[in-house]
Amino acid sequence: QVQLEESGGGLVQPGESLRLSCSVSGGSLSSYDWAWFRQGPETEREFVAAIRRSGGYTYYADAVKGRFTVSRDGAKNMVYLQMNNVMATDTAVYFCAAGRPVLSAIRNKNMYYSWGQGTQVTVSS
Repeated sequence: QVQLEESGGGLVQPGESLRLSCSVSGGSLSSYDWAWFRQGPETEREFVAAIRRSGGYTYYADAVKGRFTVSRDGAKNMVYLQMNNVMATDTAVYFCAAGRPVLSAIRNKNMYYSWGQGTQVTVSS
């Protein structure tokens, strides 16, 4: 089973940028769909972004569309989440996930079966 490890979280001010990384081992990027989810202190884990294993198509939650970009680098076995113009509402633990969901379920956390341990992002002035 593929193993995932996130990094890149931290404390940033509103309006700044941050890039999260997800290091992948034990599997090929081309074999899975990749997604980022986040979970706040008192909220359920929610979908942020995903990139398909075929064609590299990307999908975003409305709350981050236009500000966040998901990408992957097959040569480095890495998945990224570029976060621009961050807001206080982006504060959460961010998780990288791997799975093979059907397109209609790409935002469903239950369709992903490999997860990293998460990285904390705090947006505060």
